[in-house]
Amino acid sequence: MLISEIFHSLQGEGTLTGVASAFVRTSGCNLRCSWCDTPYASWSPEGSEMDIGAILGCINKKPCSHVVLTGGEPMVAKGIHDLAAAIRDTGRHITIETAATIAPGGIACDLASLSPKLANSTPAADQAGRGWHTRHEQRRLQPDTIRAWIESADDFQLKFVASAAEDLDEVDSLLQAIEIPIPPHKVLLMPEGTSVEALDARLPFVAAACAARGFRLCDRLHIRLFGNTRGT
Repeated sequence: MLISEIFHSLQGEGTLTGVASAFVRTSGCNLRCSWCDTPYASWSPEGSEMDIGAILGCINKKPCSHVVLTGGEPMVAKGIHDLAAAIRDTGRHITIETAATIAPGGIACDLASLSPKLANSTPAADQAGRGWHTRHEQRRLQPDTIRAWIESADDFQLKFVASAAEDLDEVDSLLQAIEIPIPPHKVLLMPEGTSVEALDARLPFVAAACAARGFRLCDRLHIRLFGNTRGT
């Protein structure tokens, strides 16, 4: 499969923030988010072809018991189910970071980190080109698929990128559309931004929304520690 990068760092987002983890970033995505912070794995996929043995060899060199499969969109990677099964056989904890537009299909997963894309992610027609504005808008929210992930995963978190207070109405609507009870503390709101300044500018309304709804505030620790850089 095409691998953009494999690195060791601290998890920067979600309920496992701060946990040392090996990150396997597949290259390729079925969406084109306007604010994507990994365009080298989505808008312009790049990387090296690696088999499962080579990927496991890199993971085994990392001093951690947690592995994060991310992208791009890892669920579009050929052989992702076999890779997850092989990692599970090593006894490591697996987090899959996905937009939840593709069903899990029985994939080995300890924490499904589901990040459905809100309308703020849709690229302008002149930004995306080649029909990606329409394809992104059609694909970005799949309530039935989100529900399938929640029902099949050992654990899950629903993580939303918020750019403005108006985004919260869409979050509320999607939670209703999923049609199963979701504990509020399983819903994480994260300010959009790839700089400390952008994060800090949006934190007040995100924090207020979390307090009002019982959601969990999700920061971006890796941005604060390392900036918007690869391998972090």
